[in-house]
Amino acid sequence: MSTDDTNATVVTRSAEVPALGLGTARMTGDECRRAVEYALSLGYRHVDTAQMYDNEAAVGEAVAESQVDREDVFVVTKIHPSNAAGEDAIESTRESLDRLRLQTIDLLLLHAPSDEAPLDETLGAMNELQRDGSVEHVGVSNFSVAQLEAAMEASETPIVTNQVKYHPFHQAPAEELLPFCIENEVLLTAYSPLAEGGVVGDERLESIAEPLGKSAAQVTLRWLLQQPYVAAIPKAASREHLEANADLFDFELDPGEMRKVFVLDGGVPDPLEARL
Repeated sequence: MSTDDTNATVVTRSAEVPALGLGTARMTGDECRRAVEYALSLGYRHVDTAQMYDNEAAVGEAVAESQVDREDVFVVTKIHPSNAAGEDAIESTRESLDRLRLQTIDLLLLHAPSDEAPLDETLGAMNELQRDGSVEHVGVSNFSVAQLEAAMEASETPIVTNQVKYHPFHQAPAEELLPFCIENEVLLTAYSPLAEGGVVGDERLESIAEPLGKSAAQVTLRWLLQQPYVAAIPKAASREHLEANADLFDFELDPGEMRKVFVLDGGVPDPLEARL
């Protein structure tokens, strides 16, 4: 990934996904619409929403009113686990399309494992939505390695991503899930990548950031994006934070700096060293 390309992408077996996205959880209404509009104007090309967030309409309005061409924006939404039964998955996704004002959702995820229906039924419905052109790609969220493997077996088409919580203080995905994703060319999309603000002011991250003229948050996001098959979707509402989170592509962490972040969760210096 180039360090000077704001629109850097991660290429999986079946999709090319912008490495940096905008998370919109807990943003609704005008706040969400304004954040998405400004993010797109800054160069963000990956926007993440969900049925659960109650903000698909705001995201759709922002995308529709943006000066950025629709085909240049990668829109992700998620089926609520309560809508996992086949017909519910199809109907709720069509309702998402209406709220988003889209003809096609770029990437549709199952938000979490669900007891509402067998996984193969849900993915069968998602594959049906792909066949009729309502959805381009499918994936999952909050799945373990075993659950992701089951999803890959159940889907007629490639699982593009598993979206999970991943940040310097929660590095469990680096132990088994990320190596599995790398081996199988599945994107790991990191949500809550800034630990819901917890990285800000962390002295260990600041000590890495200061010589680079960057912030702890920027170092954290750079650390994530330098890992293979990882994208990050930090949430931000203010212009200041949106701009700062996008200012990642004019520097690079060296292997020693990467290791310093990897040990923050008490893990090994670099579980992915052979792959970096």
